[in-house]
Amino acid sequence: MSTPHDHNEEHALVRPEATLLSDPLIDTPEDVRVDTLIEDDAPIAAIADAVEQQEAPDAAETLETLSQDEASDVLGEMQIDAAADALSHMATPLAVSVIEDLIEEDPAYAGRVLGEMAPDDATDLLQALPKRDRDRLLAAMATGAALRVRELLVYPRECAGGIMTTQYLSVREHETVVEAIEHIRRGEPIESAQQAFVTDRKGRLKGVIGLRKLLVSRANDCIGDICERRIDAVQPEIDRELLAREFERYDYLELPVVDKDQRLLGIVTVDDVIDIIRAEGTEDAQRMVGAGKEEGVYSSVVQKMRGRFPWLIVNLFTSAIAALVVLQFEVIITEIALLAVLMPLIANQSGNAGQQSLAVTLRGIVLDHIRPQRSLGHIRRELTVGVLNGLLCGLAVGTVVAAIKMSTGGSWHIGLVIALSMMITLAIGCGTGSAMPLIVRRFGFDPATASTIFLTMVTDSMSFFIFLGLATLFSKWII
Repeated sequence: MSTPHDHNEEHALVRPEATLLSDPLIDTPEDVRVDTLIEDDAPIAAIADAVEQQEAPDAAETLETLSQDEASDVLGEMQIDAAADALSHMATPLAVSVIEDLIEEDPAYAGRVLGEMAPDDATDLLQALPKRDRDRLLAAMATGAALRVRELLVYPRECAGGIMTTQYLSVREHETVVEAIEHIRRGEPIESAQQAFVTDRKGRLKGVIGLRKLLVSRANDCIGDICERRIDAVQPEIDRELLAREFERYDYLELPVVDKDQRLLGIVTVDDVIDIIRAEGTEDAQRMVGAGKEEGVYSSVVQKMRGRFPWLIVNLFTSAIAALVVLQFEVIITEIALLAVLMPLIANQSGNAGQQSLAVTLRGIVLDHIRPQRSLGHIRRELTVGVLNGLLCGLAVGTVVAAIKMSTGGSWHIGLVIALSMMITLAIGCGTGSAMPLIVRRFGFDPATASTIFLTMVTDSMSFFIFLGLATLFSKWII
């Protein structure tokens, strides 16, 4: 006779096989097979066959572990639909390089692969290609697929029109429920959809209807009578950052894109918006350190140099300004060598405090938390934080330095100079870090890029000036 524990344990063991998503480190049998084939240097055809069995994101990750030539060879051996799915999930720079290889080897195959991709994904790739390759691919694509992509290519990548897809469900407002369902059944297959957009005979957006409501409504009900008339839409020219902000604010899953006459052009889905948010975050991070916003792991050496070199020159100029400040205090530095040791400490603390304020301010700008009427309050709080942190850090460092100097028969006044300098320079760093992006944005420049450059110049120059200036004032007690 089984105990209750035995009974529960027996039932616990009887469960359907499932992929455990809670542990991302668990490899599927397909992943293990692919890894084994790659390690054993199996033929390209065998690897391609195994990659086809993987989920599209996993297949893309596998291809990204290979060299560019190997990835191109494997993709060239895959079935069209599997190759298209994998290419859609690959990092754009590598996907562009691979598709360029495929164009040279077999333009017709490359065109079929792009034609199988979602129009918005295919458009992203084509926009990153040289015009010559773009034209060759469009010529090799099926007429319908090429037409859909051409419609999207007219919009810049940075706006809603550049990221929208033309694959969506639509029904006419004059149709009955049964006619609308038949309309959907006859249309092109859509990967996923939760609702159908309602248009009039001229293609103008009139509303939306959920698929569940469509299925449970009476067969002879008119779509125009049962659809939801209140629906938000955006123009194709809206900036993608603003679009992402709207998705975040109102929890949209998809949003229709209409022209000035309210004709439905396409939709933007939340998965594309997630990509936007991730891309904008990495772009801002790269711009803050002077790397090109388009630069990626797979970018060429020339692309990396082109994005970074201009900012290195600008940084050289700002560093020269700080060096000129130090040059003005050459005499006092010669007399008190300890100042040269302590200068980097003051400048680094001020710079770090400024970067902290800058990061918080940029986040507030991106999330639209800092409105014009709140700007002064934000700067005032950051200044207060800078003063208090500077006071604490200055007291700590100043006390230690003063104690060391006094133990060797020196003056404690150098500790006072450090404490005062750190309090003032941290306040300047926090104030500049919070105010600079707001000022830069006011003049229409990118806060992430320009703010970092000016912040470094201000914190370094002012830190050296204040520290060495105070040291000069107190020199008769320090020496």
